[in-house]
Amino acid sequence: MAESGINPTAAALLGLLHEGPMTGGQLMAAAERRLAPFWSMTRSQVYRELPALAEQGYVRLGKPGPRSSQPYAITAAGKRTFSRWLVENPTGGTVRNPIALRVAFGEQHSGNQLRSLYATAGEYHTAALASAREQAKDAKKAGDAYGAAALEFAVAYHKAALSWLKTAPTG
Repeated sequence: MAESGINPTAAALLGLLHEGPMTGGQLMAAAERRLAPFWSMTRSQVYRELPALAEQGYVRLGKPGPRSSQPYAITAAGKRTFSRWLVENPTGGTVRNPIALRVAFGEQHSGNQLRSLYATAGEYHTAALASAREQAKDAKKAGDAYGAAALEFAVAYHKAALSWLKTAPTG
């Protein structure tokens, strides 16, 4: 099987473009709506990947719209590349949790700093858990079993983070 040669961010953009042509801003909004609970993309990543995808022939530029916005559409080559990416075996996920990173240096914190860090993280994960649950429920209602399954990952992640926060040392 041939490797796709694209990174996960590029693949996510190609996947989103299956919905139809979109500008960079529209892609960011679609990524926020569909992927944010379990996958992060920055605006700079999106705007860096789009020209590279166009250069590779995976997307084509449409006619400029208002304020010089440039819509992109997936090409047949982009669809084939995305299909190859889908069947590649992912090489494990990378965990990048800013709270855990700070806790790794807990000896440099005071007990009050750690408790404040945990409280703020708890508020964030509680809100994110409620949002992911609501989004998963909406996806199920809409008949989007795959979207709901991905959102259930986000639900489990935030539950795990909240559970971990209860046991993290405070100095």
